[in-house]
Formats: sequence, C-alpha cells, structure tokens
Amino acid sequence: MAAARAGVLGVRWLQRAARNVVPWGARTASHITKDMLPGPYPKTPEERAAAAKKYNMRVEDYEPYPDDGMGYGDYPKLPDRSQHERDPWYDWDHPDLRLNWGEPMHWHLDMYIRNRVDTSPTPVSWNIMCMQLFGFVAFMIFMFWVGEKYPTYQPVWRHHFSYNLGFLSALG
Repeated sequence: MAAARAGVLGVRWLQRAARNVVPWGARTASHITKDMLPGPYPKTPEERAAAAKKYNMRVEDYEPYPDDGMGYGDYPKLPDRSQHERDPWYDWDHPDLRLNWGEPMHWHLDMYIRNRVDTSPTPVSWNIMCMQLFGFVAFMIFMFWVGEKYPTYQPVWRHHFSYNLGFLSALG
C-alpha cells in the first residue's frame, strides 16, 4: 500500500515538474512569423512598390508570382537557380544556404538547396551525354550476346599433385 502511494506521489511530482519546465503555449522559434508571410497580390503600382520594399528588392526587379489561386500572394518570383550557382567564396551571412540576412528566399528553397537539384549548366550537352550512355549500353548488350553465342571456358584437367601421399594416390 505504501509503495503504491509512493508511486502515485512520484508520478504527480513528475507531472508538476514537467509543467513548470515547459510552459503551455511556448512558441517554437522555427515557425514563420506574420511579417514573413506573403500579403495579398499587389494590384496597383503603389502596392507593388510597398511589396518590393517589404522583400528588400528594387521595384524594377520585383515581379510577383501570377495570381492563379495557389496562394503565393505578393511573394517575389525569383529565378529558378540552385545554390550551386552562387559564389562559394563570398562572405555569406548563412554559408550553408548561401544567403544573406534579409534576402528573399526562393519559394521552392527546399528543392534548390545544395544537396538536391543542381541547375548549373553542364560542361557537356545532353545530346552528347545521351549518345555516350546509350552507345555504352548497346555495346555491352552486343558483348553479352557475343559471349552467349561463342562461349569460352577455362580448360579443366585432372588434379596433379607433385607429392605422393598414400590417401591422395587413391583419389586418382
């Protein structure tokens, strides 16, 4: 009886301690703030200028996503370039993402980070790469066909032992 009461008291004490450590309604720092959310789609030049200022851009460079009902609002449409194309030797505020403080991030930033999509131009054109790949695959298929048509085997002879042991001579 006393052990059960001690167990109940211990559980109640742990619950009270947990309540005091993590207060209810504690805000996590990973959520996006209200100021960072896109506003309504700009319809007038004044609204466009205010949205460009909000995202630290020049009015000439600011172009919002089209108002197609996807919820982009006044968020700027940035070029579809991965972070591989940004200067690696520049002193970035956030070197992992190659971003500076206050710089607008691409809407699909999670797709264009450095360990995902690389949109930088390739040194060899796609036609050449495809020709090399399919040429290699065709050559390998041809070589496998030749190997099936004209098989070669290692010659097999009977075992030869250079020493004479009694039980080995019985093996032949």
